[in-house]
Amino acid sequence: MALIDTHAHLYYENMENVLSEVLSRASSKGVNKIVCIGTDIDTSLKSVKIAEKYDNVFATVGIHPHDAKDVSSDYIIQLEDLSKHEKVVAIGEIGIDTFRNLSPINIQKRVMIEQMELAATQNLPIVFHNRDADNDILDILTRHKFYKALAHCYSSNLLFAKKLISLENTITTLKNQLASLSNSAAEIAKLQEAIKILEADNAALKQENLKLQSSLKADKPTSKKKPGRKKSAQKDSLEEEA
Repeated sequence: MALIDTHAHLYYENMENVLSEVLSRASSKGVNKIVCIGTDIDTSLKSVKIAEKYDNVFATVGIHPHDAKDVSSDYIIQLEDLSKHEKVVAIGEIGIDTFRNLSPINIQKRVMIEQMELAATQNLPIVFHNRDADNDILDILTRHKFYKALAHCYSSNLLFAKKLISLENTITTLKNQLASLSNSAAEIAKLQEAIKILEADNAALKQENLKLQSSLKADKPTSKKKPGRKKSAQKDSLEEEA
């Protein structure tokens, strides 16, 4: 079964000197094409340059929600220029992340919508990041036109997945993938193994959530009790801190 890695960041420093080897190893395991994902103007440009160098690598260009607060006034023009490259296959990584909240939510929404509008004018799919932002993501996808979409950083439940699938232009679904395969037991087994990996990725996100929440609790200062304070007041204070 030929596989496509739809989300890789091949420009990281630890990949720089071994990228050819990494791509060769991926190909030997059946990963014949890889999409290098841009998260800001700089990494979008790097993604395009890597895609120019390697036949089996393609690129996306976009602004990640973490970086939404840092966009320049002409960022859409810069993305538009990059998006016209023959090896750019989508606009992304766009989206909303309320788990880390590294950019104000109103800016995340605006930047996502502006990039969706760009994608629509270029007839390109979007790659969207959704972390603890189901309602906002669904609202934007419902109200704003998009060509096709691929969901990334998916930490939601099955019900929300069905809502995404119900949208007219949503990503190819598992059902469609099954329909496109032959009915051989070997292919079905490979697909089931791939699903296990996806489930493990979802579990990893949840585990990261738990670790960060535990860390935040450990770092949270404990209020000292004031002498002579009434128990009811102490209880109220504890409830507020919780």
